[in-house]
Amino acid sequence: MHKVPLMVCTALLLSACDLSMLGLGPDPRVAQKEAEARATGGACRYGMRGIEDCYTLNRGVNKSAIFEGWREMDVYMRENKIEGVRAVIPLPPEPPPSAPVSVSAPPANDAADEVIEETVPRGKAKKAAAH
Repeated sequence: MHKVPLMVCTALLLSACDLSMLGLGPDPRVAQKEAEARATGGACRYGMRGIEDCYTLNRGVNKSAIFEGWREMDVYMRENKIEGVRAVIPLPPEPPPSAPVSVSAPPANDAADEVIEETVPRGKAKKAAAH
């Protein structure tokens, strides 16, 4: 009989708690990252960037959240007849295709003789050339 009022009181007390503090709700860091990604998407749309450009400029960011922010800003701008402002930061350049590794030719015999003469004392250079 005493269990029912105790359960009701506990339920009322817990309903006012922030469940994320108890580890039962969503992680606030995840919610913050999603909000930032949505803001990034909205900024891309306002900056008149295509969604693909926005993805390219923000690698590693949640693409679905970027798209959601981009779409929301698009709807808002169309409803309120707002013109975007052209972004002035250019897209990053595409990485060059990987070039084949070139192997340099061995030095000519004349260059090899010069190296021997420079590194070996003069008297011993003749002996080294003879061998």
